[in-house]
Amino acid sequence: MSDAPLPRGIQHIGVTVPDLDAATRFFAEGLGAKIAYDGLTTDDEPRRGPEVERQLGLPPGAAIHRQRMFVIGQGPGLEVFEISGQQRPASGLADLGLNHIALYCDDIEGSLARLVAAGGEALSEVHGNSRHEDSPGNGSVYVKAPWGMLIELQTIPNGHYYGPDSQAQVWMPQPRQ
Repeated sequence: MSDAPLPRGIQHIGVTVPDLDAATRFFAEGLGAKIAYDGLTTDDEPRRGPEVERQLGLPPGAAIHRQRMFVIGQGPGLEVFEISGQQRPASGLADLGLNHIALYCDDIEGSLARLVAAGGEALSEVHGNSRHEDSPGNGSVYVKAPWGMLIELQTIPNGHYYGPDSQAQVWMPQPRQ
């Protein structure tokens, strides 16, 4: 085992969207997102070129035109990019790599209605969670954002179940005051 320091936790999650203004409306109306800052605006030169491609793993010719950091309740930030160039559709749950973000809701039905009204597509009705999250009153539902990204709404009001082999407990946002 290395003596190198370990990360403190997830600071933000990055998402690429086709239209930052439309995504801003969706995140604000559907999830109550608030803008923390704009890292790159239309007044700035796009980030592009071989060095940016190398640093960020972008395909040749891609350019970052806009970048915005959001805060949704408690937890990590959501960094949203508008990028031109070669792109693939949003990944789904069966695809390798990052495939969804999950947001904890005190009122999952109300949160679902709000997210659908903002332009999301519910993939089903609210249903029970999987093992370790299936305590009384739990629920989960996946919603597809207008650009195809998956967002999970989840409620676990009576907490997780942890077996004797658990090494840690999952982080949960504190109740609203």
